Amino acid sequence: MGLTFSADEIFEMAEDIERNGMKFYTEAAKGAPDKKSSQMLLNFAEMEEGHLRIFEKMRGELKGMEKESSIFDPEGQAALYLEAIANSRGWEGKASPAERLTGKESIEDIFKIAIEAEKDSVVFYIGLKELVPVRAGKDKIEAIIKEEMSHVAGLSSALAEYKS
Repeated sequence: MGLTFSADEIFEMAEDIERNGMKFYTEAAKGAPDKKSSQMLLNFAEMEEGHLRIFEKMRGELKGMEKESSIFDPEGQAALYLEAIANSRGWEGKASPAERLTGKESIEDIFKIAIEAEKDSVVFYIGLKELVPVRAGKDKIEAIIKEEMSHVAGLSSALAEYKS
């Protein structure tokens, strides 16, 4: 039998990823070269927090089978796996974006790191969507993907504006 996750587990991961995003933007704002850049990054941290609240609400609305995992996991290995993925922001073997910051990045570098992380999150959720059975809330994962895509669009806009 293949490995599958419930929508509840996916939303739990999404919440952790959003928390990591908040941390990234907050840390990046501390090293921003000017007040405008700092505020822009703090705005993105607030956007991540808003998405966290959306995911928490969506998770709270899950019903019955959507909350159940189809994994026999008496030792909690799946939960540890999910936590490891979320803590690496969906990048197996890579440091989370916040850990990559040295404080010497330009604002363009910060936005590029963020865009890369958000794109990887979209790809991550698209892959995980395949692990969630229809009866377990597969359609709800689409909402996560759309939210993450809105991050990419917003960051790309901000990068273009900053370069102008």
